Amino acid sequence: MRPKAVVLLSGGLDSTTTLAQAIADGCEPTAISFRYGQKHTKELVSAENVCKHYGVAHVVIDLNLSSFRSALTRNDIDVPMDREGKLDEDIPITYVPARNIVFLSIAAGLAESIDADRVYIGANAVDYSGYPDDRPDFFKAYEEMLAKGTKAGVEGHPVKIMTPLLHLSKADIVRLGKELKAPLELTWSCYNGGEKACGHCDSCRLRLEGFRQAGYKDEIPYEDGVVQ
Repeated sequence: MRPKAVVLLSGGLDSTTTLAQAIADGCEPTAISFRYGQKHTKELVSAENVCKHYGVAHVVIDLNLSSFRSALTRNDIDVPMDREGKLDEDIPITYVPARNIVFLSIAAGLAESIDADRVYIGANAVDYSGYPDDRPDFFKAYEEMLAKGTKAGVEGHPVKIMTPLLHLSKADIVRLGKELKAPLELTWSCYNGGEKACGHCDSCRLRLEGFRQAGYKDEIPYEDGVVQ
């Protein structure tokens, strides 16, 4: 019997590659996505399409974080464009306070409910925007918390947090996605919700550079003038 897993799936490059890795690891995945008050839901459409591609179960949780201070949730805060310097030097305003803590808690609860022994998350601590909840020490501490604060944990078989992309560069993630035949053309990473990806937010810039370094053309549409 294949081990059950819950996979956090935003619909972006990293989470889709993570789902592909969970499948390659021999797991029976259930994807979980969140409608959390973000300014647009294009990633959720991508997540749905990715799940249809793989034929996996997809749970969408409604969770209103629109009062949290972030450029991803508040209409009075603009998404930074073309930020200067290294993108991981400062925590940007696109950080949603405690988002991974909230999402992982719900994912771990779902895992216990369906008898899954692991939760996959596509966190990355190499080419990333500097979010504190994307770092190795956070995930180590979170696993320790699950071991003490869940039924599965106190019974001696805590849910494991799987972070297969944590130490990969964005180019390595693209290469892995291609190797696993993940449907990267179905994904959406842009912080803005236009018809085409903007090419100028942190997420677009990291994605584009990853594809360039990996030697592949990104197949999603970008605004005119964006060099792919």
